[in-house]
Amino acid sequence: MQDIPMSRWLSPLMAFCLSFIIMATLAPAMGIQIDRQIDFWLLWLGTMLLLALPVCYLEIALAKRSKTTALNALSSLTREADSSPKWRLAGWLAVIFIPFLAGNVLSTAGNLLAVQLNNSVSGQIVFAGLAVAALILSFIPRQILIVLMTVGVIASLVLANTMGTTLQPWHWTNVEFKEWGNATVLALVASGLGLGLYWQNSLSVIHSQEGATRTVLPIWLAQLIAVVAFGFFSLQAQLPVFTWIFTAVMTTALFIQLAKEQLAQRQLMYVLQWVIIVVAIAVWAVPELHGIFTLILMLWGLLICLIYAIFAGWIMKISHLRKSMNFSNELFYNLWRIAVRIVLPLSIVIAMIAVVGQII
Repeated sequence: MQDIPMSRWLSPLMAFCLSFIIMATLAPAMGIQIDRQIDFWLLWLGTMLLLALPVCYLEIALAKRSKTTALNALSSLTREADSSPKWRLAGWLAVIFIPFLAGNVLSTAGNLLAVQLNNSVSGQIVFAGLAVAALILSFIPRQILIVLMTVGVIASLVLANTMGTTLQPWHWTNVEFKEWGNATVLALVASGLGLGLYWQNSLSVIHSQEGATRTVLPIWLAQLIAVVAFGFFSLQAQLPVFTWIFTAVMTTALFIQLAKEQLAQRQLMYVLQWVIIVVAIAVWAVPELHGIFTLILMLWGLLICLIYAIFAGWIMKISHLRKSMNFSNELFYNLWRIAVRIVLPLSIVIAMIAVVGQII
């Protein structure tokens, strides 16, 4: 486990990089196009405040309460709440989702690289090569992976804005129902919330702090900065494509490492750990299934957040999370509880309907 001073900056850096790379992966897929629409960006920022911030508090509060990683923690959390063991399914859904999301990132990177190579190499071969590289790199220390991710994201942003790329001017459009689903997906799924990643990476810092705010706000602000940065990003030039692919591989390696760590702490057999990770990634090697898998990815990510919101808002005892968050004012806790119990579940259900509605 990292020492405390190092962990303080690791989680915000990770939040910035993960949010940026997943947004760059999901935004073009399934019709999610930003097109520099001011109204969509305002809607997106609204979901970051109303939905992403409460989920971020939820994740860190559960980490403070359990003092272990997400998959391992749900056993004790459900016992404390005198609730059904079925709620532990959220942890398994999240830990399997992590390599599944990694496969999506690799698939996008593989397609981009195949185009840069003028399709002289099969997309499946490129995907397999990137996947093997990510699996090998997953053994690198986490601090180095996060630093390399950060370098890759910054390089991609700098090159994208210095290579003469022409972006569409900012403009207003009419807000449509589907945009709520898109904004919610990008605020929750693209931020990596509900997966226990920030929970897992912040444990040493969380133990040293009385409240959750000092851990939550840097992570949330880093996600917000990633949203803003993505608004000025384009993959039209060659060099940003290569730096983005580099970052995607580093991100995938980090995903693999985090998922494997959770599975290991759950004392799953070593071979089974790798089977779960490799299979979840390998399914993306079939190009014909990318569309349905992307839809599953978005709905799956939203479902995890929905389960956690219901569990924390309605199943857990009120006193447990109040103590974990240790807000300076009771009003803040009550607002958070309203958001988690009512606003978040309703918003996620509406978003899931909107996402499915785009396909039907």
